[in-house]
Amino acid sequence: MLNPSRIRVLAVGRIRKRWVSDGIAVYLKRLPGLTIVECKDSTPAREREAILAQLRPEERLVVLTEEGSTADSLAFAEALRGSASDRLAFVIGGAEGIDPALKQQAAWRLSLSPMTFPHEIARLMLIEQLYRAQTILQGGPYHKA
Repeated sequence: MLNPSRIRVLAVGRIRKRWVSDGIAVYLKRLPGLTIVECKDSTPAREREAILAQLRPEERLVVLTEEGSTADSLAFAEALRGSASDRLAFVIGGAEGIDPALKQQAAWRLSLSPMTFPHEIARLMLIEQLYRAQTILQGGPYHKA
């Protein structure tokens, strides 16, 4: 089972588009306990330091990067089921991407798509997929395979 309180999203930058923040708010209501921590955008090296300062020792680092592994929604849900006892910190980088040293430290490098998205949209997509994974694992009707 997916426990949103064991997942945090560490995201570089603020959400500036209202429609994106509205969408995120919808899914956050459906995922009580999920936390988003915003880090100030800067250079990738400074962003790495800010992210590492926020990372808790017990959290497994998951970075979102276009070079990461891809998964469909069912496989993503199963991967989360396999990590149910872990605390996960999903990292979404800024405009210049994630520092290579941070990528190397990651327990999991995940790609939402081979395409590149603005960090705001990547955040919305990740949170929607976390909600979708929860409904898949609960056998709910949200996901239509």
